[in-house]
Amino acid sequence: MKVSEAIQSRRAVKHFDATHEMPAADAAHLLSHAMLAPTAFNVQHWRFVHVQDKALRQEIRKVAWDQAQVTDASMLLVLCADTKAWEKSPQRYWRNAPQPVQDFMVPAIGQYYGGREQVQRDEAMRTCGIAAMSMMLLAREMGYDSCPMDGFDFDAVGKLIALPDDHLIAMMLAIGKGTQAAWPRGGQLAMEEVVINNRFGG
Repeated sequence: MKVSEAIQSRRAVKHFDATHEMPAADAAHLLSHAMLAPTAFNVQHWRFVHVQDKALRQEIRKVAWDQAQVTDASMLLVLCADTKAWEKSPQRYWRNAPQPVQDFMVPAIGQYYGGREQVQRDEAMRTCGIAAMSMMLLAREMGYDSCPMDGFDFDAVGKLIALPDDHLIAMMLAIGKGTQAAWPRGGQLAMEEVVINNRFGG
């Protein structure tokens, strides 16, 4: 499947075959490719909580407006962001680079993130979004459907997955075999409205 076809055919599917079990190799394929998504300074903020315990899925569903995809999808991921990843042994993010690159990039990480709480949060959340899109498009290529989710109680889910204090939940992602087609696209805005040439206001 071409990337353009995956983009065009990817939809947020809500109904999944609850009997389908995703092979471990497929899950590993999705996750390993998500880990190739770009991150600022290669800090790799994302943490993918792969919820396989069925009882835990039921508990999450209770705090997710009882949405069926939480329990019925073959794979449920809680995409989390480590907001302090930038200061946790940052040299490891560039350990395979030439020494001059390491000497430049490793100190730059602290210079960019240090003391900038909003930047730490924003960058971590951005990287989770990029990784999620990578997985949704790859899932489409693999014959799976997906549904990105923010319709849940973030604090409650955080408690259920024992979210560390320096982490945030970005979203959940359900992936599996869809049983119903998504609704027709609700109404795309015209390109003239969303593409701004040079600056707002002409």
